[in-house]
Amino acid sequence: MIPLSILDLSPVPEGSDVAQALRNSIDLAQHAERLGYRRFWMAEHHNMPGIASAATAVALAHVAVATQRIRIGAGGIMLPNHAPLVVAEQFGTLAALHPGRIDLGLGRAPGTDPIAAQALRRNLASDVDAFPQDVVELLHLFRPVQPGQALQAVPGAGQAVEVWMLGSSTFGAQLAAYLGLPYAFASHFAPAQLAEAVDIYRAQFRPSERLAAPHVMLGLNVFAAETDAEARRLFSSLQQAFVNLRRGRPGKLPPPVDGYEDGLDPQARAMLRHALACSVVGGPETVRAGVADFAARTGADALMITAQIFDHAARLRSFEILAGVHDMAAAA
Repeated sequence: MIPLSILDLSPVPEGSDVAQALRNSIDLAQHAERLGYRRFWMAEHHNMPGIASAATAVALAHVAVATQRIRIGAGGIMLPNHAPLVVAEQFGTLAALHPGRIDLGLGRAPGTDPIAAQALRRNLASDVDAFPQDVVELLHLFRPVQPGQALQAVPGAGQAVEVWMLGSSTFGAQLAAYLGLPYAFASHFAPAQLAEAVDIYRAQFRPSERLAAPHVMLGLNVFAAETDAEARRLFSSLQQAFVNLRRGRPGKLPPPVDGYEDGLDPQARAMLRHALACSVVGGPETVRAGVADFAARTGADALMITAQIFDHAARLRSFEILAGVHDMAAAA
């Protein structure tokens, strides 16, 4: 059975606020743990009214305290926004408090717009082109302290933080392969180079002390409901959010509407079909077949499931349906 995990962007629906969104994230993580999901990740985004997980390490600390077994991690931390030492200390602290449960996915993109990126980095001499060196520095800070080592991450040094490379292009695939790290591809919103990136990663992978063989996790949008029609309606919230973002109007997660795509111009419809191509939307049988087909076509070692659903109860039910049909598929 291919392992399933959850990427939660801690969505802030219209009419709600960030406090409720973060409480919903804790509730979803507890729900995921009961259902048997492998990991629960949150992501760093800034200056986006519809996403509450900007202070990712802080949000993860609350989720970790509220759960017991499920792995907790970042999917991801945008490393150019931070000094490697700060990230090592933050996730070293999480690992010290919750040993054996902490993941750290690293991304190269800013996770925001240029204005917020400048605000985040105003006191840093960091550069996105220095990303590979920053990753190497961070990995070194997690190693046990050596005699005479001047700079130490306390906490951090010697902590068992599982580091992942994230990517939506071939760059991350090449770096993950070179460093011998597990690789997570953002196919849930940027599927264009999926096959090429995975092929490069597997072909160029070099075993490391962290990982003996290549390991690929792929992002997948899954919107499950009792019927295909209801699932398509739930999916319209994500479609609206994407269109609003591409038009420069990011906001809170909109409520679902019937027939949303029918009212769009051809260019917007084409954008959605491309960006959200890796999506499974439907009732239980549609979801079972769609997830199995995606896993078989891609050869993924694991799947990272995300669902930007307006109603929290419907989001819980979506992950419950997926867990149920996934178990049945494995038993069959």
